Amino acid sequence: MTEFDREQVGRIIERVAVREGLELVHWERVGPRNNFVLRIYIDKPGGVSHSDCEAVSKQVGTLLDVEDLIANRYLLEVSSPGIERGLYKQADYERFAGSRIKLRTSQPIDGQRNFRGKLIGLVGDNVCLDADRRGQIEVPYENVVRANVEHEF
Repeated sequence: MTEFDREQVGRIIERVAVREGLELVHWERVGPRNNFVLRIYIDKPGGVSHSDCEAVSKQVGTLLDVEDLIANRYLLEVSSPGIERGLYKQADYERFAGSRIKLRTSQPIDGQRNFRGKLIGLVGDNVCLDADRRGQIEVPYENVVRANVEHEF
């Protein structure tokens, strides 16, 4: 049984974000199928405000209800990506070049799957990282499971 049409839901979220002049950073479904959280991360230069989140929440919620795309109970959350923003698209690896990041791979590289270091950027389809205690490594983009900016306090 399909829980909902991810493509249609994604199009609605993207359309609302663009209309509001925001960047859709990422969206995800979290939790059990029959009572999940639909989490949306948005951003804009200078950061998002509470009213930005409220506007996206109201519009996306209304459109999902009108289109009747989600049959199960869900909770809709809209927020900024936070200080340790996730890197979800290839463009994120260019945008945040020079930042410290944490990165996890699906396949070990020399026995290691978790890396920290300074993001150099993309080289072709590889994420280039100056990894702590290892030096420069390249990780195939499709091998990245999760990555995020690591804020230094």
